[in-house]
Formats: sequence, structure tokens, C-alpha cells
Amino acid sequence: MTDEEYMRRALDLAARARGRVSPNPMVGCVLTRRGVVVGEGFHQRAGEPHAEIIALRAAGEQALGADAYVTLEPCAHFGRTPPCCDALIAAGVRRVVCAMTDPNPLVAGRGFQRLRAAGVAVETGLCGAEAARLNEAFVKSTTRRLPFVLYKCAMTLDGKISAASGDSRWVSGSRARRYAHELRNGHDVVMVGSGTLRQDNPALTCRLPSGRDPVRLLVDGLLTVPDDARILKVRSPASLCLIATTARAPADRLAALRARPGVEVWQYPETEHVPLERLLGDIARRGWNSVLLEGGGQLAGRLLAAGLIDRVEFIIAPKFIGGSGATPLGGLDLPRMADAIPLQALETEFIGPDLKVSAYIGGGAAPPPEA
Repeated sequence: MTDEEYMRRALDLAARARGRVSPNPMVGCVLTRRGVVVGEGFHQRAGEPHAEIIALRAAGEQALGADAYVTLEPCAHFGRTPPCCDALIAAGVRRVVCAMTDPNPLVAGRGFQRLRAAGVAVETGLCGAEAARLNEAFVKSTTRRLPFVLYKCAMTLDGKISAASGDSRWVSGSRARRYAHELRNGHDVVMVGSGTLRQDNPALTCRLPSGRDPVRLLVDGLLTVPDDARILKVRSPASLCLIATTARAPADRLAALRARPGVEVWQYPETEHVPLERLLGDIARRGWNSVLLEGGGQLAGRLLAAGLIDRVEFIIAPKFIGGSGATPLGGLDLPRMADAIPLQALETEFIGPDLKVSAYIGGGAAPPPEA
């Protein structure tokens, strides 16, 4: 196998922890000696051993003189776990091939410096674009103190996310709906607005057999969420429903919701709308790197107008509904075509009969790899 093949194996390992390691990055490591894999691993959960440590434990004495393929710069500082650089040096690894520099200021090249100072050969940049894409949420959260926001919606070919009656079951096919649960499984937070909650009463849980529920976030400035809303139901001790509201929320509703198990209410002093950028900043400070926005069009439009959405994925169903049904960006109203928000890195693929169109917003594409 080539260096690139070993690195792609490390990237595949890292991706297994999607949605499980925030606020940490996803990292994979493969150790080889004389062309044979002697150890491999990936970071599985925040606070647990890093990928390099797991791979070194698997390799044992065979790590002496080995090459290490790591998707992100090995850490050089004490956090919840000791520095991975020290462990690689102590094990006698002769060469470290790394995909990208860690944007965390506590690392940011210091890991490479320590390895080189100890006589370890260091090569960087291999599969760097893929590594940056894999950890785009971690990179944004680390450098901008905001989570990465993906807006996913399903719409008809004539641009409606529901009929005029409000009915939206189902816009897309069964395979696309399963894909929506895969996205929930891989994101820290799933967000909806109060209009979507009242119309659809979604549970916002992940219904994959081995999936896990993200934090369920409702943006509801007046606390109109009904007591029997599915979003409020607790499925496990780790299940959390977060509600963001304003100073106009009734005090009795605020107290009642805060008294419910598994529910947190964040109240902001604004009286008109929840301050979305501040809300996202608080999400990042809580240690959640990624947000999946599932609607509705008013909330999505406000987020997009504020430059707070990084990527969109529109599932387009081959059907017409007509009428005056809701649209994906009802909250966005730009006066001129010259003001239209550009998309970058457009990708298309079919999910069953439905077409998925994905793109980054403006300059929101994954950052380039760093040497």
C-alpha cells in the first residue's frame, strides 16, 4: 500500500466517530512497519484516549521504527489526556505522515516542532483537503467560536416544502428520509423553529438502529411549544431538549418548561427575535461543534441572511404541489437578483428517486489544508 492508501484508511477510521467526539476533532491513526499495518485506531469519545494512543497500544513493541499516518497534527499539550507527541516519541516511531495542522492554538504546529526536535521525520499535507472537509465543524468551532451549520430540507420540484394546507408527509422518499436520520446521527444539535414544531410536531430523534439522538434545539421566542410536543419527551437520561426564547416569553411557561426533565431553556434579553449568532456562539461554548437545521423557512432565511449557514443540502422530489405552500427560505427576502447569495462547490447525487443538491454558502467551504 502507498502512503495515500494508509492515510485514506486513517480517514475512514476517523469518520467512524462522526457526531461522537465534540468538542474534539475526529482523528484516525494507522501504524505500519515494513509495509504491514501493526496498529490502528480512532478517537471515539471526548475524554477518552486519542487515536495515536489506541494505535500505539495495538502495535505494542512493533511501534518501534514504525511509520504513523495521522489525520490531524498530534497534540503537544496536556488536556484531558497527555500529549500524543510524547507517546509517539517514546514508542520510537520513526516517521509521522499527517494530513493537516491542528487549528487549535494550543497545538497549531507545536506538535510537529516537538516531533522534529526529537528526530522524528514529519511529512504534512497528504489528503489535506479530505481531512479538512472531515473536520470542518471542528475547524470552524475552533477558529470562529461558532458551530458549523448545515441546512437540510426536502422540497418539491416547484420549490415547496409543504402543501398550502401545511401537509408535508411525505415530500421525499423513504431513502431520503433515512438519510435525514443519518444526518441527525452525525450532528451534535438538530434545530427547528416554532412554526415547524407547531405544524409537524417532529420528535427530532435518530431512528437508526445504532444511532444516537442529537440535542434537540427549538427556537421559540414566545414559548408557544405545547406541553404534548414530541420534542419534549425524554427517551434516555442523556437526551436533551434545548429551547431558546426571548424576554417576551411568559414567566409561567418559562418556569413550567424549566421544571421538565431533560429540558433546558435559554432566555435572551431581546424582545423581538432570539439573537441567532449569540445562540450559536453559546452552542459552541457548550462544546457542540455542528448544527443540523431542519426548518422552517423563516428561521432558515434569517440564518442565511445573517451569514450563519455554512452548507445546504436540498432534497428535491420529482413532484409538483403548486399553490401557496411554504418555501425553504421564506425568511429571506433580497430586493435584487444582484444581491443573491452565491453557492460554491456544488454537488449532486440521487437518493432513490430524489435529487440531492449540496453546496457551501459563499466562502463557507472547508478550509484549505495547512502544511
